[in-house]
Amino acid sequence: MKCPFCANPANKVIDSRISKEGNAIRRRRECLGCGKRFTTYEFVEEVLPVVVKKDGRRESFDRTKILSGIKKACEKRPISMDAIEAAVDRIEQACQESQVKEIPSSFIGERVMAELHNLDKVAYVRFASVYRQFRDATEFLEELKGILNLKEDKGENKTRAEKPAEEKNSRRSSG
Repeated sequence: MKCPFCANPANKVIDSRISKEGNAIRRRRECLGCGKRFTTYEFVEEVLPVVVKKDGRRESFDRTKILSGIKKACEKRPISMDAIEAAVDRIEQACQESQVKEIPSSFIGERVMAELHNLDKVAYVRFASVYRQFRDATEFLEELKGILNLKEDKGENKTRAEKPAEEKNSRRSSG
């Protein structure tokens, strides 16, 4: 490690500790040439696959593209940046865990769709409309019907008036 002040390669480590985030080792060093101190960080090298686009082009994996796409879909929605960052972390981790050198962009797109589907249905439909390139309102409505059918299966599509009435009836029959 060269000293940033005098470029001398000889130095000694004075202090080592784990960074606040826990993903790096922070080392305090002292140059044996000029005596000045400097800090270095040691990180695990993350090997991410090359992304193969639909047209065959290859690009380096870019976390910021995923983040900006999800942020745009979640715009003006009650979703915290922490939740968005966590979703991007899970997508990036899935790409790393695939342990392949090249990954199709569709793999990433489908992961984004799954994360948004769990995070916020409106954001999901916004992203889907661009990602799946809906040609007209009919395709858009088909995607919405799919979401609504899932909600009905889970019993989430009841009105506020129906839920209290059901709760009263269930209390009467159980009591």
